[in-house]
Amino acid sequence: MAERKAIPTNTRLRLFSGASGHCQNPDCLEPLFPVELGGDKHIAEMAHVIPHGEAGLRHEDRPDGSFDPDAFENLILLCSTCHTKIDKDPDSFPRNILLDWKENHLTNLAAKQGIRAYDDRSKARAAITGIMAENKAIWDRFAPEHGADFEYNPESEVAKGWSQRMRSVILPNHYRIQAIIRANLGLATEDERRAFAEYQEHVRGLSERHVCNVSGRAIRFPKAMEGLFS
Repeated sequence: MAERKAIPTNTRLRLFSGASGHCQNPDCLEPLFPVELGGDKHIAEMAHVIPHGEAGLRHEDRPDGSFDPDAFENLILLCSTCHTKIDKDPDSFPRNILLDWKENHLTNLAAKQGIRAYDDRSKARAAITGIMAENKAIWDRFAPEHGADFEYNPESEVAKGWSQRMRSVILPNHYRIQAIIRANLGLATEDERRAFAEYQEHVRGLSERHVCNVSGRAIRFPKAMEGLFS
């Protein structure tokens, strides 16, 4: 049997970003970086909707023609419990059900977290300020010297402690802030939309560093975000 290739970093990043730190089973939606694990590790598993090979779970749903089992479109991010559940009972979890989970994940997660569209900017502002304040407080207290510009050594004790807080608190907070802003982009000015685009790139870089272990690609937090919806 040929050695299976690792899932590419960009695909892993898209999966983690799209899941916003939560299992994509709508009946679960549990955090994938549980606080009780201290941010040391996640419980996420990249599950194949259609497996490798010519037979296996949900193989009757395999699309015709060229097909890459490791493509983003064929993967879903689940906690280990849900991964085991769908593989033990594939008839109850066909391809269309799993892809529906993935497509509607952010909507389901937003509903669970109470995220919604508001009718004025002050309400949208109030929804994000507390979360942003928590991230800033952790940054001020625990971020390595020089913040995003420090020479990143993932094996240092400073970097390990910082990454724990990043994965268990800061990144989940960022994902939630992004969901709130997306739900309320109709209230944003053109300048605020540009700031949000930069912010998304900032979070993407943090995810690359602290989830996918790709260092040196994060951009600074855009200062304009501090006044969003004000």
